[in-house]
Amino acid sequence: MKTARRSLLLASATLLSLSLTAPAAFAAPRPSPTSTPSPSATPPANMSTVGGARLGRPGTQVNLASGVPVLPKDVTARSWIIADAESGEVLAAHNAHWRLAPASTLKMLFADTLLPKFPKTATRKVAPSDLAGIGSGSSMVGIKENETYTVHDLWLGVFLRSGNDAVHVLSAMNKGVENTVKEMNQHAEELQALDTHVVSPDGYDAPGQVSSAYDLTLIARSGLQKKDFREYCSTVTAKFPGETTKNKKGKTVRKSFEIQNTNRLLTGDYDISQYQGIAGVKNGNTTNAGATFTGVAERGGKVLLVTVMNPEKDEHNEVYKETARLFDWGFKAAGKVQPVGELVPPKGATVAQPGATASGKANAAGGSGEAGGGVGTGGESAKPVASATTASGSSGIGIALAITGGLLALLAGGAFLVNRRWPLHRR
Repeated sequence: MKTARRSLLLASATLLSLSLTAPAAFAAPRPSPTSTPSPSATPPANMSTVGGARLGRPGTQVNLASGVPVLPKDVTARSWIIADAESGEVLAAHNAHWRLAPASTLKMLFADTLLPKFPKTATRKVAPSDLAGIGSGSSMVGIKENETYTVHDLWLGVFLRSGNDAVHVLSAMNKGVENTVKEMNQHAEELQALDTHVVSPDGYDAPGQVSSAYDLTLIARSGLQKKDFREYCSTVTAKFPGETTKNKKGKTVRKSFEIQNTNRLLTGDYDISQYQGIAGVKNGNTTNAGATFTGVAERGGKVLLVTVMNPEKDEHNEVYKETARLFDWGFKAAGKVQPVGELVPPKGATVAQPGATASGKANAAGGSGEAGGGVGTGGESAKPVASATTASGSSGIGIALAITGGLLALLAGGAFLVNRRWPLHRR
């Protein structure tokens, strides 16, 4: 099935390798399955320090100095983080480890856990039991019982329409929701996303289901190392299979309908423009979580990740507007601001050359270590290898979008592929 995709063009030169171990950090106790996210507007006094001591402090953490732009004042989110997607350096953060309801941004963890399991061409005939247990008022892509869908169709439904029905069908293929939740929690622990506790794989509000801006950024960074993840999260529109019917001549037909990505920095809206350089990742919105969003964008050779959770300002598309302001600051500050922490590697990460540790550079960057430091280089950095896809564009796409004059640069029928070696070489 053909999908209309953005052509992505990644201009940055080299990737920094992550070290085998992260700096010693305090991980707050894992969330209780029976607890609920705090409704308070005040973050806890003690939060996890995974990634650096300053990331565990409440309030805004940034190293302002001569030449570093001032952070935007009109950001009302309970929690946010700006990080370099390649080096892992956290440029600035606000309540980074505050455990909050994640909404559908949790689908990034769902995808990062399940994407490698099923080939795109695999099919599933949907049984009534596949759609059991979907929460009332869930976002849906429109999957019907007794219809057959490819795995490719289902992932488009997950990423573009945030379809909880697609999540449940893929979970059924993965031995059920309970098993999927178990695997997602295991994967979160492997990624050192220790603020995260999964109860429902689709991100639907549930007691005890929490994550943090830090964790969602960590999860997005892991997912973006997968070609299919990058392809789906940057797809703007696609055709989705409809119901099988009979036409006037009695012939069985199955038409398709168009679906559009709900990420408004990717598609634009009446009150917000497409963000220059945006290439995904995932949005969410529930009663308990409010609006949440993690985005990745490239500009001037820099690739940044920004996560925003639950803006207090109640305006249309506010989560995207605040994300755009933080991206703008990040691109201006990159290379000038000293980091306040880092995105840690997974527990099982290894690097190309042994013997390097993160602590040396972390101490050098952070002085006393209070800032959490940067990341170790771990030997030679990996160089990107670029190639073009075939006309079908089936190989996936890169993670940065080239836009000229604020307009989309789309390639009809294909995409530009950048086969990058991200910092995590092996697990």
